[in-house]
Amino acid sequence: MPAALLPTLRTLLPTATIWDAAELASRDPGFDARNFGASALVRPRDVEGVATLVKFCAERGVSLVAQGGRTGLAGGAATSQGQLICDLGGLTQIEEIDPFARVAIVQAGVTLGALQEACAVQGLDPGIDLAARGSATVGGMASTNAGGIMAFRNGTMRHRVLGLEAVLPDGRVFSDLTRVLKTSAGYDLKHLFIGAEGTLGIVTRVAVRLDPVAGASATALVGVPDAASAQRIARHFLGSTSARLSAAEILWRNFASLMQRALGYAPGSLPLDAPCLLVLGLGADSIEAARSALEDGLAAVWEEAGILDGLVASSEAQAAAMWRLREETVEIERAHPMAPSFDVSVPVGGLDAYVARIEAGLKKIDASYAPYVYGHLADGNLHISINCDGPVAHERHAAIEGVLYAGLRDAGGSFSAEHGVGLEKRAAYERHADPVKRDLTKAIKGLIDPAGVMNPGKVVG
Repeated sequence: MPAALLPTLRTLLPTATIWDAAELASRDPGFDARNFGASALVRPRDVEGVATLVKFCAERGVSLVAQGGRTGLAGGAATSQGQLICDLGGLTQIEEIDPFARVAIVQAGVTLGALQEACAVQGLDPGIDLAARGSATVGGMASTNAGGIMAFRNGTMRHRVLGLEAVLPDGRVFSDLTRVLKTSAGYDLKHLFIGAEGTLGIVTRVAVRLDPVAGASATALVGVPDAASAQRIARHFLGSTSARLSAAEILWRNFASLMQRALGYAPGSLPLDAPCLLVLGLGADSIEAARSALEDGLAAVWEEAGILDGLVASSEAQAAAMWRLREETVEIERAHPMAPSFDVSVPVGGLDAYVARIEAGLKKIDASYAPYVYGHLADGNLHISINCDGPVAHERHAAIEGVLYAGLRDAGGSFSAEHGVGLEKRAAYERHADPVKRDLTKAIKGLIDPAGVMNPGKVVG
């Protein structure tokens, strides 16, 4: 994109923020350094501005990459010279929260944390949560079909979105802000944009389904011998009528040990000496009721589940310390810069066998490999990082993928659970996604974005 086009853009979008390449170079690109490789960034103030920008790019054959909180882990927002960034940070209005219908109408640039806070005033919650809540945006979460810690109960973003608005590659606005659960009126086209990572259009507004929020919550950290034991505990609480299980996060020993060292936790301050740790979240009408339900439930299932140790948090500070073990995953990056990381879904009954298999398989590649494994117990989504420094050679990376992805699709799992495909998993997508699905995806992309201007090179190539 010639720099000479920027004055035209400034004239077309007088209220938009526009940064050229020099300005981008001085700014924080977020998680991925490639996010600000573009020739310029444009931050429109409304959907009309987004449509104007998209039409401008379509007429000139300039490729456009939508960006939200820039916390993606798969390179879905990476850019290069000649491209423009459509930054959704100017669309930050929570337009409506309907407490009776339990629906929020939200612009794409609203962060999850901001939506959670606004909904909490009404005793409601968007029903989805993740560690990047302070920066992840609703539009970005819809575009990547984000999951998080409550997906086992409430589903992913695909299940939370009632309707959406998106700007198509030719500048037209697709508006399907349905705010009701029941609609059987032909093809439900909003699902084309959920999980498409901005390759079919730019999501600008979302109608989000809301749920009542528990009055209070309690947290426990439990040491168990394996995932099967943790699942027995989770099943017990899922059957509870006195409290509501809101989180069940599992941490294998190698990951928990790294986090304990990195966060400086004193030995004995938390029950950390177990093959697996389970972080439980339970909601109830009061803190006392939630803590009591956790204590009683753990006591009831202690022997059956083979619990080795456990602690119910007695204060918010202690609960936060437990959650830091799970959520401060940047410590892996600090310990092993540029370490390969993966995000898979495994049928929940096969977690122990899967982890044992990949640990053995990785050691055949390199005897020093002892992966960091953690994730969402109740839906089988595991995050895996390799304990090595720096990016590995292409052949080595493919060998690691071969171990981690072998048999997943046949078993009903997925090589990409909640982080998307982006650039990082393009090769894996070609190797492991169903070939008919790949063909259909290319056909849809060709129909909606024949010029290939929307986030080119991502997902479908």
